[in-house]
Order: sequence, then C-alpha cells, then structure tokens
Amino acid sequence: MKNVNPELKKYIEENIFPEYDKNEPGHGIAHIKYVIERSLNFAESLDVDVDMVYTIAAFHDIGHHIDYKNHEKVSAEILKDNQKLREFFSEEQIATMADAVYDHRSSMEGIPRTIYGKIVSQADRDTNLEMPFKRTYAYRKEHNIGNTLDEIIEESRQHLLGKFGPDGPAREKVFFNDPALEKFFADITEIASDEKRFREEYVRINNLG
Repeated sequence: MKNVNPELKKYIEENIFPEYDKNEPGHGIAHIKYVIERSLNFAESLDVDVDMVYTIAAFHDIGHHIDYKNHEKVSAEILKDNQKLREFFSEEQIATMADAVYDHRSSMEGIPRTIYGKIVSQADRDTNLEMPFKRTYAYRKEHNIGNTLDEIIEESRQHLLGKFGPDGPAREKVFFNDPALEKFFADITEIASDEKRFREEYVRINNLG
C-alpha cells in the first residue's frame, strides 16, 4: 500500500481526530477511520496523491457537530482554513481537497468534480449493515422528539429503503468496483422490504428491547 507522509499522519491523528469526539457516534472517529481505509484502498489502483486522499477522508465530516445539514460545506471550510496543511500541500492541492470534501455527500445533486471527490464519496458509503440502523435512530431520537418508537422505526425503514433501495440515490454514484457496497445494497434492501424483520433488527441493533 502507498505510504502516507508520517508527519502529516501524526499531525492529523493528534489534532484532527480528537475533533470527532464532538460528533454523534455515526460520524465519529470509528467512521472516519473506516472511510480513510476505504479511500486508501481505492487509491491503490488510481493515479492520485495518497496524502491528499488521506487528508480529505480525515476532514470530510469534521464540521458535522457544527451544522449537520450543511456539514460538507462547513468541513470544506475548516480544511481550507487550516494553516498547518500548507506545510504539506500547495494552495491548489488544498483547493482540490476542499472541493472533494464539499462534494462527498451522496445526496448532493450531480457528481463530484474530481477523482478525489469520487473517492471519498464512495468510501463514505458504510458497508456495515448496523451503521445505518444506528444513524437513523440517533437522528430521529434527537430531531423527532415526541414520536413513538413505532413511528421512528417506520420512518427509518422508509428512509433507508428510499436511499438504498433499487431506485435510491445512493446507488447512482458508484465510481469504482466495490463488491462490499453491492452486497450492502442488496442486504439492506431485503431487510427494509420486510417490516417485521426490519423492526427486529432495528430493536436489536439499537438495544431497544
């Protein structure tokens, strides 16, 4: 595997990773490390700068706790304003990385402007089946105050089926060969299509039983 600059890696691990303690668990450090790993795996077969790939993945959700609805924009600005990165990258590279962070959200219109945006966008697709169950519950618990558990479960089911189902927007932006993602799409569609099974999995994964 191509090696990331150890000084850059050290800076990000010590100064950027701790910022993810401020995010909700679905966008915390475990998710960031997962996206970094997937991004670097895609980079292996591409003619790209691995330090840029690593940095984009490390910053892509850093602004989520500030404004989750516009976190891609906030995260891009945080990267762009980081003066330490100028010890490792040119202004042009920083602009490219900020664009990639801004473009990473799967629900955005159009496709990412660069190969770097495509890498982080696809790497951001979590192929762990439990993660979308946890994220939808965490979101609705915080923002859908007053809803019953039955309502939360059904809203979550419809959301996941709409996003990852056969006509879901998440399926439209697959740029690289990704067997794990294809299996995830098939599995989550099968589960979300069965109300009883979905409820059982939702309750189990979120410890609601």
